[in-house]
Amino acid sequence: MQENNLFEYAVIRVVPQVEREEFLNVGVILYCPKLKFLQCMCAVDEARLCSFSNKIDIDDLKGHLYSYAQICHGSKDGGPIAQLDMPSRFRWLTATRSTVVQSSKVHPGLCIDPLETLEKLYAQLVL
Repeated sequence: MQENNLFEYAVIRVVPQVEREEFLNVGVILYCPKLKFLQCMCAVDEARLCSFSNKIDIDDLKGHLYSYAQICHGSKDGGPIAQLDMPSRFRWLTATRSTVVQSSKVHPGLCIDPLETLEKLYAQLVL
């Protein structure tokens, strides 16, 4: 029997006008310490996003989301934050912010396969 592993996840959101507090889910980040797994999945539905605001620079937004992936992977292209240890990278990515790209509160769970769980959460919360 396979073992359940503790994981934490947060939803990545775009908040076009922070003062209005409206947001669109664009990704999920999942961290499973025991399996040394930190990964995110993101996609921008441009038509839905434009219904919130047409003032968003889509290319800039995609660049920010690309940075999330680079930090998750610990890539040198992810800058100094990507060079931190995995728990610190997850905490940095999920820290409370008042910017256009934010994350939800962190939620816990149990999983056997963190990639499968990430894909399931992504399908449920973003697509």
